[in-house]
Amino acid sequence: MKIAVAGTGYVGLSLATLLSQKNEVVALDVVPRKVKMVNNRISPIQDDDIEKFFKEKKLNLRATLDYKEAFDGAKFIIISTPTNYDDKTNKFDTSSVEDIIKKVISLNINTTMVIKSTIPVGFIEKIKKKYNIDNIMFSPEFLREGKALYDNLYPSRIIVGEKSERAKVFANLLKENCLKKDVVVKYMDSTEAEAVKLFANTYLALRVSYFNELDTYAELKNLNSADIIEGICLDPRIGNFYNNPSFGYGGYCLPKDTKQLLSNYEQDNVPQNLIEAIVKSNYTRKNYIVNTIYKKAPKTVGIYRLTMKSGSDNFRSSAIQDVISKLKVKGVNIIIYEPTLSETQFNGCKIINDLLKFDQLSDIIVVNRFDENVKTLSTEIYSRDLFSRD
Repeated sequence: MKIAVAGTGYVGLSLATLLSQKNEVVALDVVPRKVKMVNNRISPIQDDDIEKFFKEKKLNLRATLDYKEAFDGAKFIIISTPTNYDDKTNKFDTSSVEDIIKKVISLNINTTMVIKSTIPVGFIEKIKKKYNIDNIMFSPEFLREGKALYDNLYPSRIIVGEKSERAKVFANLLKENCLKKDVVVKYMDSTEAEAVKLFANTYLALRVSYFNELDTYAELKNLNSADIIEGICLDPRIGNFYNNPSFGYGGYCLPKDTKQLLSNYEQDNVPQNLIEAIVKSNYTRKNYIVNTIYKKAPKTVGIYRLTMKSGSDNFRSSAIQDVISKLKVKGVNIIIYEPTLSETQFNGCKIINDLLKFDQLSDIIVVNRFDENVKTLSTEIYSRDLFSRD
């Protein structure tokens, strides 16, 4: 069948790649460069599996700038456009999603829209009433940046926010293109599915915050943080995973999803303490990191990489960017090593992509996540990456 995918970020491109193994897939984007790259089988994002599939697999995939070309004849239209959190309105900016919905409505075609973008709890029901439509449902994604196709090939679970035949057809599309056997599929109403996505990411943020606050305590008390974490995580109920300290949770999902969930609580006057604490904890951790670096009295701080984690070329909302901003407010000179950037400056900071020169000019080098190059540096390193993993 023909499937359209609106948006070629991590979610959209990984789904387009997955589904184009056995279906005709047309990907829609507004950026000409990305469309051209996809049509030339060059991945516009860093994802090893997508790059491998582009080189080795015969995919029935093409990209276009024309929404009519993309949507016409499509049985499913997957919407995976960005929904950034707006701090002024205290909710997701869902305008890009609604733009696609309005385009589909204008074409008057027989199709089903499946939203994969992260949306507020209650969004689908609101949209159905607002536009007097029923051909729309939500299916949350659970992907890691840099591992998006892998997580579609080996999904932890498939959740579809509708109990219907078309929901089963869509779930089966995902199942028959993945490599994992016995994938758990869960059908539920749209509002519950929306809640699953936000609560799942908020729990992950809670776990990051917990081990970061543990690490803050250990560092201030001159204790071995790694020993404490490993001792705690031997308890199988806690588990030895997702427990490596960092400068705070970042990336595209966790910061905005935790804020959106908190906004849902506040708008509906639901009692809570923990959700707000998770959001505040991230600010506290970043402030602690900044103050610790500042007390070392460096004239020039070298920031090693802007990326959120290893294996990714994305640094949207990475925690290190807040650290940079706060250090700049304190008057600290910042230089950045980020080989994925060709520019000479980033947010007013000089980029130096000669690693030796970067090392020589820095009084201290701040590293959120280690890689092989860090071992070659001679300058003092400040990092809380205890286990060299994400």
